[in-house]
Amino acid sequence: MTEDSQRNFRSVYYEKVGFRGVEEKKSLEILLKDDRLDIEKLCTFSQRFPLPSMYRILIWKVLLGILPPHQETHSVVMVYRREHYDDVHHALQIIRFISDSTPKTEVFLHVYHLETGKLSRRHIYPLEPEDESFLAIASAMEEMVDDDVDCYWLIKNFVHHLDTRFKDSQPQLQKAFEHYLNLEDSRLVTHLKTCNALDKLPYDLWFRKCFAGCLPASSLQRVWDKVISGSCKILVFVAVEILLTFKMKVIGLNNADSITVFLDKIPEDSTDPIVSKAIDLWHKHCGIPAHSV
Repeated sequence: MTEDSQRNFRSVYYEKVGFRGVEEKKSLEILLKDDRLDIEKLCTFSQRFPLPSMYRILIWKVLLGILPPHQETHSVVMVYRREHYDDVHHALQIIRFISDSTPKTEVFLHVYHLETGKLSRRHIYPLEPEDESFLAIASAMEEMVDDDVDCYWLIKNFVHHLDTRFKDSQPQLQKAFEHYLNLEDSRLVTHLKTCNALDKLPYDLWFRKCFAGCLPASSLQRVWDKVISGSCKILVFVAVEILLTFKMKVIGLNNADSITVFLDKIPEDSTDPIVSKAIDLWHKHCGIPAHSV
């Protein structure tokens, strides 16, 4: 076997067992050696390949603007980020909005509200829909990130990323979902329409909360790689693939409520293959970005 064929065999093997070949990891490491990180190339890499777990948080922080492209400033910037978070956190303790027993996701929400001028004068107040989305994303991010300060800034900037880039996209995402599902399986769309379920699917869960609370963290982070690097359309194909994967189950349900209840929390043992197939489906319909190196 020649060297090229051995390398190709390894790449195919790695992909089949759930991660790409070492060539892609080496390409990423080359990008990360530059003092000034190339945001466009990192976005392209993230769109094309899954991010290695050891580099994911760093790349997310750079793409979300938590860290600047110049790596020599990263440590100084994170000192500032940490001091800022600690100051706001301390202020919330002083005014007794949080205590040691406050759930971490609620702490993050209060910090966010104080920073953005939305903190209520009342300690108990009704949550707005955007607060529900924030808490869902925070709960998922907390499972992915160990450091509280990193976690908060990732939640805050990811929510801001969604609000500024994709806030008005949900109607288009719903239309795209129906379009691509119809291309893949028109019978399934017909069944959903017959049950009056098509307009009642958990679109907020899928497209506003980006599947937080629906997919486990190990699967979700691969979807968020694509969203953070600029594509909300991956969310459409995850939703399509969920319906395709559970086609027989969905067709066996004959009312909108039972279909929605099932789709709200799908079996966890199916989610990794669903995400892999969804990414393939996304590339099939939308193309694959050129290699970043």
